[in-house]
Amino acid sequence: MNIIVQKYGGTSMADAKCVKNVAEKVVRTKRKGNKVVVVVSAPAGMTDELVKRAREVTEKPSGRELDMILATGEQISISLLAMAIKEMGEDAISFTSTQVGIITDDNHNKAKIESINTEKINGALDDGKVVIIAGFQGVTRDFEITTLGRGGSDTSAVAIGVALKAKEVEIYTDVDGVYTADPRIVPGAHKMSKISFDEMLEMAGSGAKVLHLRSVELAAKNHMPIHLRSSFTDTIGTYVVEEDKDMEQVLVRGVAHTTNNAKITMASVPHTSQNIAYIFDEIAKNHINVDVITQNYVNKNSLTISFTVSEDEYDAALALTQKIGEKVQAKSVFGNSEVAKVCIIGVGMKSTPGVASRVFKCLADQDVEIDMVSTSDINISCIIKQSDYQRAVLAIHTEFNL
Repeated sequence: MNIIVQKYGGTSMADAKCVKNVAEKVVRTKRKGNKVVVVVSAPAGMTDELVKRAREVTEKPSGRELDMILATGEQISISLLAMAIKEMGEDAISFTSTQVGIITDDNHNKAKIESINTEKINGALDDGKVVIIAGFQGVTRDFEITTLGRGGSDTSAVAIGVALKAKEVEIYTDVDGVYTADPRIVPGAHKMSKISFDEMLEMAGSGAKVLHLRSVELAAKNHMPIHLRSSFTDTIGTYVVEEDKDMEQVLVRGVAHTTNNAKITMASVPHTSQNIAYIFDEIAKNHINVDVITQNYVNKNSLTISFTVSEDEYDAALALTQKIGEKVQAKSVFGNSEVAKVCIIGVGMKSTPGVASRVFKCLADQDVEIDMVSTSDINISCIIKQSDYQRAVLAIHTEFNL
């Protein structure tokens, strides 16, 4: 008998009608002869409300106490869903992460799963029960409650699927799959039937918010298929799977974008290997994530370094870089908080020359100036003005007939 792990997000658990809709999907899956494990998020908006409540008490709640309050949202979802499934005549049992033993490190608010004890889950499945588990949360070996960070329920579901050797993980959300671009920008964007793990990693890391990046990394590492589909229809969604030969026939799989980017530039930095190492070591020590990095030689003795960070970290990153700039004797340090990133993704690019030239030409034809470029085998990322991103996405989508 196959084990299917299903994950339902906050919009799927928003109210009683939604919970009953989820219960119907779960019961149908079980009655097809499957063992079913369900991972759920807190009802839509509840996590934000809990954070707000905490910050009404203190501007800087401790990580431990914040996890204590945030973990309560999922408990509401698991108990309500268990009640709804029982009302439909099937047996179900809800568990918190502590009860089943989802062990994490002790990094509060962004913990990583270290192990999962499947004994209690398998026991309940063998008894014919639907097992419902709180997503987004874990527990340390000292029984301290932790949370996995935003989107952590996706990671919970994949980790549980891997631990149980499930047939696949179905992630239900308010969209019905992965599209070639954001349909709000490109009306002609279409849903993909399948996408490779590598392509989905690039899409998730480049702005496509349908799947959490950590969940895709975990699925890829463990060869666990993900089926992304809608909570509100029964249509087939998009399968995230191993790359096959047919996928390479598609030159570009999709276009992703982010607008919450900022660029920081250090001008005329004395050129030494120690300076470059020192700059990014200091940034890393302050837990600031750097995305695209470029360097341009001013002359043989100095260079200009530019890099992007998330808009949320811009103020802290700029202040830190200005201090670093003084120490390394940069001529100036300045920033721009209004940039966007547009990414062109596809495994077919690995064996096909000329993709970059087509991208640059179609953007030039739309008078979109490229500020920075980063490339990999299957991704070309362009940093542009924030005001140009919609024209850029549409132009690229049209150029490659997506």
